[in-house]
Amino acid sequence: MTVLTASRIANPATLADIVIPDAARDAMGTQLAAMPEPTARIDWAMARFHQIFATLPVEVLQQILDFGRHSDTPGVGYVRNLPVDAVVPPTPGDGGPSVGKPSYVAEGVLLGLSGLLGEPVGFLTEKQGQLVHDVVPVPGGAKTQTNQGSTVFLNFHNDIVHDSIGRYDVSNPDFLVLSCLRADHEGIAATYYADARDIVAALDDQALEILRSPLFRLNAPGSYVRDVAGGGEVLSDPVPILSGPQEFPEIAVSANGVRAMTSGAQTVLDRLQAACREVSHQVFLRPGQALLINNRKGLHARSQFTARYDGEDRWLQRTYVRRSQWTIRYRATEGNRRVHH
Repeated sequence: MTVLTASRIANPATLADIVIPDAARDAMGTQLAAMPEPTARIDWAMARFHQIFATLPVEVLQQILDFGRHSDTPGVGYVRNLPVDAVVPPTPGDGGPSVGKPSYVAEGVLLGLSGLLGEPVGFLTEKQGQLVHDVVPVPGGAKTQTNQGSTVFLNFHNDIVHDSIGRYDVSNPDFLVLSCLRADHEGIAATYYADARDIVAALDDQALEILRSPLFRLNAPGSYVRDVAGGGEVLSDPVPILSGPQEFPEIAVSANGVRAMTSGAQTVLDRLQAACREVSHQVFLRPGQALLINNRKGLHARSQFTARYDGEDRWLQRTYVRRSQWTIRYRATEGNRRVHH
């Protein structure tokens, strides 16, 4: 049985539990199984996914749409009873796409949910600009603070994007969608989400004042540091961790490290990670389940687990979603209007 708990009682309004009825699941699954590989004609595929997901019961459809469009809605959505592929090939071993997948139901679920929240986008410095990311353990990345890791706790963070303007919280995705194709062997890998509203409630005024001050520098994502920067730190301009109104705060923390500029800021940064553990929602994803993650309203994390690299390891797929590509048009690439530098 799937377990959904919280480290302590977090505000239930910050997590939405969304269940797809069996009849809708089966009807959608039949249509998605007939779809070709979607990224070759992505705009056509996104239009088709809109048609398919529009057949959801209106109450369920509204839950997902509202998740993406209102400031007072939950920061994470737990979607259950989704269609799955009839055959799931071995888990990719290199962090890249599977080369033997006979159907694309999982990709359709991922992109269909993404299309209800905004537009899936890619960045050349993350999975070579692919729109569908395969999140799997990779031997060389086992101890890293990246999606290739397994033996270390992946700290509470946003998915951020390196940007030459010096701000890594501007071009980052508004949402992530994580969909499960295969759980880890022991079923112990947990995904956590700590909503900024719950975090703020757990911290004192002095800590909040420091977090709202530009006393922190975010390190670039691990993929950028590894593939572009040769392993060296690439730090952002000084930025605050928290911003926005008190009742609807935005939070920005990089997985690959945050450099506090004072000892007091470092103390508060440590307290922030502790507060995330205290208030976080905890989900054990299984096939047919997905998480909708607001990448601005909160932080997510992942527990340690044991990877065996035997083709049966944990396999999630992920998309980056922007409500609009207009504000990152300066990063556009030629030939693919969804992929950015």
